Amino acid sequence: MDLIDSDIRQWDANEIKEQFGDSLMLLPSNNNIKELQTILRDNKINLNDFKFYADRLIRLVIEESLNKLPFTDCEVVTPTGALYKGLKYGSGNCGVSIVRSGEAMEQGLRDCCRSIRIGKILVESDNDTHEAHVVYAKFPEDIAKRQVLLMYPIMSTGNTVKQAVNVLRQHGVKEERIILSNLFCTPAAAQAVVDYVPKMKILTSELHPIAPNHFGQKYFGTD
Repeated sequence: MDLIDSDIRQWDANEIKEQFGDSLMLLPSNNNIKELQTILRDNKINLNDFKFYADRLIRLVIEESLNKLPFTDCEVVTPTGALYKGLKYGSGNCGVSIVRSGEAMEQGLRDCCRSIRIGKILVESDNDTHEAHVVYAKFPEDIAKRQVLLMYPIMSTGNTVKQAVNVLRQHGVKEERIILSNLFCTPAAAQAVVDYVPKMKILTSELHPIAPNHFGQKYFGTD
């Protein structure tokens, strides 16, 4: 079997802004992140190493996602009695994972926000029509008042994310209060989701035409 040259296009910040506006954000790239992306795409990696490096990349994406949440000014008194002017989150936050692969990102969020509430959405695709539909959803009762980090590591078409957003809307969540935390995204999926929910923010580590769709099965050892 011939190998496919997947290094088709490298997107820069100006191209992304021109194509997707302010809706799509890329995790600032560096050699460390590129190595993590490379390891997770390697078909020779074993399960333990895959989870270790996946968790590292997840943590970086979660940290940057939290950085995109609204903050307000605050003041605290230091142990020496000095007044320190700092920041705090502007309102309540919560996470929502799209089952099952999104659950891989839950621990990374809990590691950053110890007591954060996390909801879940299960979206399944019809075997014949490939149409996505929601079969289960559970959220904090006051989710309409919260900022939502929607967690889904691999986005190939955008259909699953669109259905998940529909459910959040039905529970009163405004799309501008949602940030999608994502590891790998195709340009087609990004375009589909941006067109569908233009006020939602998408943060991904990589925009590439070939997504590592094995991620969920590999992470949970079911491949």
